[in-house]
Amino acid sequence: MALAPAYAVGHKLLSGGPHTLEIFLDYTCPFSAKIWRALQSQVLPWLETQPVTVIFRHQVQPWHPNSTLLHEAALAVEKINPSAFALYSTALFDKQKQFFDETTANQSRTEMYKQLALLATSVNAVNDSVAVLQMLDVQPVATADEARNAGNAVTSDLKYHIKLARAQGIHVSPTVVLDGIRDDGVSSSWGLEQWQAWLAPKLEPRL
Repeated sequence: MALAPAYAVGHKLLSGGPHTLEIFLDYTCPFSAKIWRALQSQVLPWLETQPVTVIFRHQVQPWHPNSTLLHEAALAVEKINPSAFALYSTALFDKQKQFFDETTANQSRTEMYKQLALLATSVNAVNDSVAVLQMLDVQPVATADEARNAGNAVTSDLKYHIKLARAQGIHVSPTVVLDGIRDDGVSSSWGLEQWQAWLAPKLEPRL
């Protein structure tokens, strides 16, 4: 499936075409973190010489309620510095346990936003944590009658990515889609050899 131009710089991990490999991930999913590390350390370096474009896709799983906040933060960072999206994604996966249910049971949404903004500066994804926080903050109102449930500056971006995943029938993370076809056999435990055995034949030219 196509990638909206607004997200092309950050979400396109490789631009090798004509095949398209989409990786649907949840920042608070341990299996997503596992497959991300394999991709970054082994698979993407190999794919640099292959005819395939690799796209990061958001799969926000509601049973991980803090997942929304982490994906919002990644989208905010991308708006400020698109080239740092993958860098910040790595930081989110590395620090995901700081945002697990048990770790954040006594933290507010705003407190977690502040942590996420500071994380962005700590890995040099952005220069100013305030800029990230401004995109994430939800402005309070004095009374319930004034509330509009409008979200924040990246709510519309998050809606786009969630709608895209739903349109493809994605239910869990990680999920891998090659040339529009979902393959639930791909495992987060795979190393480079398993990726090559699965993917290389599919990338060969057809006569």
